[in-house]
Amino acid sequence: MLRISGVKISVGQELNEAFLRELLQKKLKTKVKNVKLFKKSIDARKKDRVIFNLTIDFEAENKKRLLLRRDVTEAVFLEYKINKKSLDFRPVVVGFGPAGFMAGLYLARAGLKPIILERGGRVEERTKQVNSFFKGGSLDEENNVQFGEGGAGTFSDGKLTTGVNDPRIRFVLETFVQKGAPEEILWEAKPHVGTDRLGEMVKNIREEIIGLGGEVRFNRKMTGLLTEKGEIKGVLCGEEVLPTKAVVLALGHSARDTFKMLYDSGIVMEGKSFSVGVRIEHTREFIDRARYGDFAAVLNAADYKLATHLPDGRGVYTFCMCPGGYVVAAASEKGGVVTNGMSNFLRNGENSNSAVLVGIGREDFGSGVLDGVEFQRRLERKAFELGGRKYFAPAQNTEDFVLEKATLSLTGVKPTYQPGVVPSDFKELFPEFICDSLRQGLLAFDRQIKGFASEGSVLTGVESRSSSPVRILRDRESLESVGLKGLYPCGEGAGYAGGIMSAAVDGLKCAEKICEKF
Repeated sequence: MLRISGVKISVGQELNEAFLRELLQKKLKTKVKNVKLFKKSIDARKKDRVIFNLTIDFEAENKKRLLLRRDVTEAVFLEYKINKKSLDFRPVVVGFGPAGFMAGLYLARAGLKPIILERGGRVEERTKQVNSFFKGGSLDEENNVQFGEGGAGTFSDGKLTTGVNDPRIRFVLETFVQKGAPEEILWEAKPHVGTDRLGEMVKNIREEIIGLGGEVRFNRKMTGLLTEKGEIKGVLCGEEVLPTKAVVLALGHSARDTFKMLYDSGIVMEGKSFSVGVRIEHTREFIDRARYGDFAAVLNAADYKLATHLPDGRGVYTFCMCPGGYVVAAASEKGGVVTNGMSNFLRNGENSNSAVLVGIGREDFGSGVLDGVEFQRRLERKAFELGGRKYFAPAQNTEDFVLEKATLSLTGVKPTYQPGVVPSDFKELFPEFICDSLRQGLLAFDRQIKGFASEGSVLTGVESRSSSPVRILRDRESLESVGLKGLYPCGEGAGYAGGIMSAAVDGLKCAEKICEKF
């Protein structure tokens, strides 16, 4: 199999096998077969000529001649194998987000019948509870946007982009497609699943784990660890004891009560830097035209990724951009307001949104291991007060914020956050250094996308859960917790991932290490 890269075509063309075969035959002046799209990206640097940039796999008889071309190489496919294993105990996985369900799937396929604890409920019951909360119902502190089957990623855009370069990524993508994700994620340069597809995909992963003899126990929270002479001996779940020699800690970034329990138990942890900020919303039409010009009519909803470094060295950047998406209520503690972004697969909502975040370092929140948690919590409680103590979110016209004016009434884009928003002044929400950094960042982004910080957009706060404020220290080689053998801190909550893909890959790594050791 050969692979050709840098094939450029006009947008709007249906990329079926017949078209790709004819395209390659004209380009290479030879017959080709078994043509398959490997990667597709959009080049929108020139608004009057937006193009697709393709990488295509194919077969041809005159292979040696074609390999003399600079744009043709041998197609490399790395096989990811899971070998069967036999142990005298059942591994325990704590958490059923991307790190947890991929670790659990690996262990189940290896024949180890893992027990998985998830503090929240099945995706079906979780979705009902989340939708009720969005409509003004009560907050369930165990079933919400943060906790429950699939983790926080279940109510997101379902982005599968990552800065990690790892052969396991292809295995994760193929697994997701097998379990119901759209096939396009295999070739799109910026793949996403969408909230409306994620739930079914995660459910199918759960069913395979159970079919292989594993267990997924919902509404069950780990309450402690049993240890002896520096080794794991079991997991406490209320009064129940689960004997085991290996535990994957895939907690997620919002498991604050569990962080405290682990810290109080002597698990080696440290506070780490994170980011906080707001969600910014524009109309989808504005962003699409700003990115694609006249080609917006024939392309899917556009995204963006912006960043700037301020004179004082602090970074401001956009994160988790949701084209055609919604700003959602992501609180997991009573008395706090948290925002996040979410998109369905079609990304056909009227607005597009993104987090605009300011980097927060140890010098901003203190030297204590859990001081970052308290920093986040204070912002969330202040947002709750500004929103009228009903889980409404404070919101401000972007232009008002930049001009340091309180917003008395919202103009322009209609906020999508439910149950609702309250016009506010973010000077009452954030410390001065965050407000100043956000203003400078928004003005810098306005120079990159003209009108980004105009009166036609709105800010909603507070975005405080972009990453974990702690790191559970682990050995680089064994991936075991420092000072405790058999405990594998994993994924976003432990401080070793930043999104669905990197968390899923980290889950696989930890499962591999268990199979190697025991």
